Amino acid sequence: MQLSEQELVRREKLKKLRELGINPYPADLYPVTHNSKQVKTDFKEGKQVVIAGRLMMIKVQGKASFAQLQDAEGKIQVYFNRDEICPDEDKTKYNDIFKKLLDFGDFVGIEGELFTTQVGEKTVKVKDFTLLSKALKPLPLPKEKDGVIYDAFTDPEQRYRQRYADLVVNPKVKDVFVKRTKLFNAMRQFFNDAGYFEVETPVLQPIPGGAAARPFVTHHNALDIPLYMRIANELYLKRLIVGGFDGVYEFSKNFRNEGMDRTHNPEFTAMEIYVAYKDYNWMMDFCERLLEHCAMAVNGTTKATFGIHEIDFKAPYARVTMADSIKHFTGFDINGKSELEIREAAKNMGIEVDDTMGKGKLIDEIFGEKCEGHYIQPTYITDYPKEMSPLCKEHRENPELTERFELMVCGKEIANAYSELNDPIDQRERFEHQMELAKKGDDEATGVIDYDFLRALEYGMPPTSGMGIGMDRLIMFLTNNQSIQEVLFFPQMRPEKKAIAVSDDAKAVFEIIKKADKLELNELKTASGLSNKKWDKTIKELTKNNLAKVEKTDDGLFVHLVE
Repeated sequence: MQLSEQELVRREKLKKLRELGINPYPADLYPVTHNSKQVKTDFKEGKQVVIAGRLMMIKVQGKASFAQLQDAEGKIQVYFNRDEICPDEDKTKYNDIFKKLLDFGDFVGIEGELFTTQVGEKTVKVKDFTLLSKALKPLPLPKEKDGVIYDAFTDPEQRYRQRYADLVVNPKVKDVFVKRTKLFNAMRQFFNDAGYFEVETPVLQPIPGGAAARPFVTHHNALDIPLYMRIANELYLKRLIVGGFDGVYEFSKNFRNEGMDRTHNPEFTAMEIYVAYKDYNWMMDFCERLLEHCAMAVNGTTKATFGIHEIDFKAPYARVTMADSIKHFTGFDINGKSELEIREAAKNMGIEVDDTMGKGKLIDEIFGEKCEGHYIQPTYITDYPKEMSPLCKEHRENPELTERFELMVCGKEIANAYSELNDPIDQRERFEHQMELAKKGDDEATGVIDYDFLRALEYGMPPTSGMGIGMDRLIMFLTNNQSIQEVLFFPQMRPEKKAIAVSDDAKAVFEIIKKADKLELNELKTASGLSNKKWDKTIKELTKNNLAKVEKTDDGLFVHLVE
C-alpha cells in the first residue's frame, strides 16, 4: 500500500501518541451529556457540558486556539486555552498533544463550560479533552480563499464510493438521508394508523414471480436447488390476504439483474400494500392522502422542487385513462383496435417495434414515447389494456381493460396499483398467455407460472386492492435529486481500479493523452519533450500498466487511453 505524505505524517503522530502512553483508540464509554444542537438551543453561560465529535478546523494562536467540533447534529466552536487545560507546570497536553499531534478528522471528547465570544458566537471553553479516535487518512475538506471554495469533494464517483467521507464533508448529503428516513417513518405511521400490518416475505425465492425482470440466481447447497433473489414480493403478500389478513404491507428490498442508469439500481426498495375488500378507486383516494401526508412529514409542505418543476402533492390528483391519454397526444384511438392496427399506428408514429411485441407491449411503447413525459403534476393514468396487466382484475365495464392505475410525476411512474385478480381460472389463463409471449421473445413477459400461488387463489382470496411505490424514486422527487445514486447510501458501482504507481514522466504523458483523448504517436512524443530513451521507457510503462494503448490505423499509429 502506497501512502501519501499526509498519511505517513499521521502514522508518525500515532506512534508518538503511543509513546506518550496515550491509547489513540480507547474502548471506554465516553460520558457525552450534550450534542452541538442541544448546546446551542439550551445555551446558558457557564453551563458545564461534555461533548464529542470530529475536529473539523483548528486555528492555533499560541497559548489559545479555536477549533470546530462536528457531531451528528452539526458544528460547535470550541476554545482551547493552554492554562485552562494545563493549570500545572506540565504543558505537554496543550503544547504537544493538542498543537502537534491532533489533526482534522480526529474524534475527541471535550469537557468544558459554555461562554459567548466577543463576536457573539456560542462556544465551549475546554477544561479537558480526550482523544477518542485518531484519523489516519485526511478528510477531503474543501479549501476557501477570499470567499471562493476550492477542491470541494464533488466528484460523484468518489462521493458514492466513499459515502462515509461524503457525509462528513458535505452536510447537505446527510440531510437527504435524514429525509429518506422521515419518509419511511411517515408512511409506516400512516399504514399503522389505518390498522394495517407490517410483514416480511422471503428474499430468496424458488420462482422469480410478481414481475417480469431478470433475477439474480444463486444455489442452495443443502437443498441442491437454484434460488432467485426477490424481484417483487406481490405474490407472497397476496398469499397472506388469502390467509386472513385484511391489510398487509412491506418495505421490500428487491433485486433485478438488469441495466443501471440515473433512475435504476440493481438493488432497490419498494413498498407494497394489499388491502382486502377494496378496489383501485379506493386505492387512488388512499394513495393521494398517503403522499400528501408524506410530503408534509418530509418537507413541511406538500410542494417539492424537482429540476425546473414545482410539484404539489396535495390531494386530489387528476385521473386520465390510458386510451384518452394516447388519443389526446397522438390522435389515435386504441379502443377496439387489433394488434396489427396498433403495430401499424406505432410505426407511423416513428416508434421502433418488432414482432416479439404483443398488443399490450405496443400500447405501452406508444404511451411511453408519446404521452408519459407530459405529466408533471401527480396524475393517475388508469384502465390499462388487459395484455399489460397479468395480475390485475378485468375492468367491470370493459373486458378488454383492467382496473389498474399508475401515478405519474414529472414523466415518471412512482406508484402502480390494481384491483387484484382473484379468479384462479382467469389468473391461470393470464399466466399461460404470458408464457406464450415470453416464448415469442417478449423480455417483459412473465416466463414462469407460480403454481403454488394459483393453489392459494383456489382457496379463495377476497376482493383486494394492492399498490406498489418505488421508495427510491419518491425520495428523489421529495429532495430534488435527479440521480438514484444520490438517495442510496451505497449505490452499486463498478469495481474500483487499483491505484498504479508510475513515474513522473508517465504521469505527464498520461495527462497529455487525457486532454487530447487520442493523439498520433509522433505528435505525442514531440509534445512530451522526452529524449528517445525516456520516451521508449515511458510509453512502454503506460501500455504495460494498461493505462494507454497504441492503435494502428490506416492513418498511422495513434495513442489513446484505455477505458
